[in-house]
Amino acid sequence: MSLFRSITAAAAAASIITMAINFQPTVAASAGDITRPSESTVFDPAVNPLTAPWTGKFGGVPPFDQVKIADFKPALEAAMDEQLREIDAITRQRSAPTFENTIVALEKTGAMLDRVSTIYGIWSSNMNSDEFGKVEEEMDPKLAAHSDKITQNEALFKRIEAVYNVESRKRMVRGERYRLAWVYYTNFVRSGAKLDASKKARLAEINQQLAGLFTKFSQNLLGDEGQLFMTITNEADLAGLPRSLKDAAAAAAAAKGKPGAWVIRNTRSSVDPFLTYADNRKLREEAWKMFVNRGDNGGERDNNATITQVLQLRAERAKLLGYATHAHWRLENAMAKTPENAMKLMEGVWPAAIARVKEEVADMQSLADKEKAGIKIEPWDYRYYMEKVRKAKYDLDQNEIKPYLQLEKMRDAMFWVAGELFGFKFTPVTGLPVFHPDVTTYEVTDIKTGKHVGLWYFDPYARDGKRSGAWMNAYRNQQRMAGEVTTIVSNNSNFIKGNPGEPVLISWDDATTMFHEFGHALHGLSSNVTYPTLSGTNVARDYVEFPSQLLEHWLSTPEVLQKYALHYQTGKPIPQALVDKIKKAATFNQGFATTEYLASALVDMKLHLAGDQKIDPDKFERETLAALGMPSEIVMRHRTPQFGHVFSSDGYAAGYYSYLWSDVLTADAFGAFTEAKGPYDKAVAERLKRYIFSVGNTIDPAEAYRNFRGRDPNVDALMIKRGFPVMKK
Repeated sequence: MSLFRSITAAAAAASIITMAINFQPTVAASAGDITRPSESTVFDPAVNPLTAPWTGKFGGVPPFDQVKIADFKPALEAAMDEQLREIDAITRQRSAPTFENTIVALEKTGAMLDRVSTIYGIWSSNMNSDEFGKVEEEMDPKLAAHSDKITQNEALFKRIEAVYNVESRKRMVRGERYRLAWVYYTNFVRSGAKLDASKKARLAEINQQLAGLFTKFSQNLLGDEGQLFMTITNEADLAGLPRSLKDAAAAAAAAKGKPGAWVIRNTRSSVDPFLTYADNRKLREEAWKMFVNRGDNGGERDNNATITQVLQLRAERAKLLGYATHAHWRLENAMAKTPENAMKLMEGVWPAAIARVKEEVADMQSLADKEKAGIKIEPWDYRYYMEKVRKAKYDLDQNEIKPYLQLEKMRDAMFWVAGELFGFKFTPVTGLPVFHPDVTTYEVTDIKTGKHVGLWYFDPYARDGKRSGAWMNAYRNQQRMAGEVTTIVSNNSNFIKGNPGEPVLISWDDATTMFHEFGHALHGLSSNVTYPTLSGTNVARDYVEFPSQLLEHWLSTPEVLQKYALHYQTGKPIPQALVDKIKKAATFNQGFATTEYLASALVDMKLHLAGDQKIDPDKFERETLAALGMPSEIVMRHRTPQFGHVFSSDGYAAGYYSYLWSDVLTADAFGAFTEAKGPYDKAVAERLKRYIFSVGNTIDPAEAYRNFRGRDPNVDALMIKRGFPVMKK
């Protein structure tokens, strides 16, 4: 298995990231302890289910039914020791470095650690608890220390460098071999392989501190999301909520040991619908404040001091590595290349976004005044009056749409789209081990040949110990380095269960998110590469969101709506008149959506361009937003103290701009379908799979895009998609 996927397990486990990324250093050990494992370790992997090779059908599956929290620590320690022995065998060779005996050998290290860390990450994200949290506190720094024991190994780096230099000279044969050698070489250099001993030692200290801080941030956030909630005891206070939301709140209350009451969980999937429909303005304000203050409540779970430490350590690390700021280090291997390029795009879109917000707020205020509400629109009013304006402007009520969006039907719709575009068939599989009864499993096969492609796991429902949001995981990456290895991927959501036996109804936004995350899954399932480090979603951060955002477009296609948007009671398809309203309102509320996102992305970038100054996160956030002219009626999508994308790992740090960067590609790429025969054009779909979804990181993403589209992307497509004026050239 891939070295880089193994040694970044801790970061992946803690992150709100939805997919794997290129290696980024997280934490490290003492630079003096290079690669030698403990000679006294006594461990029988056959006794611990986490370390044993996966067995059973489909090339083996994770033994979720055998997992005990007590097994994680010894399994991780044994797996790290095994990888160090494998690394030691590479560096002790007397033969000259070659691609096979060095790079391929590295790819084969860490198979045990890869298996253990996969399940470790699932328990971190999907099954967390106080007991497991103690394991994370101890093991995350050790896992990250393991990373530097490898990247600071001088003998190993010399071999990698020698192979890279040879492959670089083969200018006419720059395929997967060159790309893999380049990835190893550049990642080792970016991880401090060329530093002197004292700087390596300090880098190791910094990284180890960061690992502990990432875990602390994540656990604080998870604590606020699980332990803080709003209880409603008077049914009259639920006025305005559709029955499905009332039922979900009642189920949440029962789960919290409060039968007969209603509970609004401190998660987006619970709070956003409440803010949209609840007539009780006081309770809307209470729910809003509960949600936006996660990680910012003072006391032991407050994240502000942790953020300050993280920012200082990242800035110091960047300087050690020879970069002006963390942002410059972070973007070097991204599509954007520099923070300045990312800022140019964001600042180019920002004026149009806030101008649209002013129009949206004016519409809301006018409506509130007509109703004699006697209020000024505040952040806790935005979604509520936005829905009223939508109804007034487009005669479109989200409650009209929701009865047609059954969770299971939307899942089936995704399967159908995958079949039409990529030739995949999804078939339920029973009897595979799962980590929770809510999880279902599916075999993915090629429609034409029946050949096994991979497995897809689905964990759709919220529960205590599961982080909020939605994400994709790769349990196993496709490769054919030593025989064909197929992928195992999962999608994870936080839908609220309703009454037993009744379908779960979801919003249009939730359905869009499902398609988005499924796009990541298809990216993994479509992979057709040789080496696991280059497989699936292991691509540049500002490129990885492109395939997922692109798939969102297929939710609104007539074929999907007619086949799968079926009323949960009558079974009739969504009326064409309602579909027409949805299309007409396609760019409605884009001011809000773009501004709340961009505010988070801009604050993220500016935090990481600030250098090593000691930052007060709350003050920096307020002053930055004021300088940007942030509308007072909107809050950032992710306020700094709860910005898990950025502070639970290095994953999206100075990288949250990636969604906008990828959406430039998304908007332009969908044009290839509209310019042809439509969303299901077979020739364009074949090109999409061949040049984008299947190639992983075997090719520079800009080149991959040009292979698909025949040219570079045009940013005008993004502005048109969002209903904004095209930027002046």
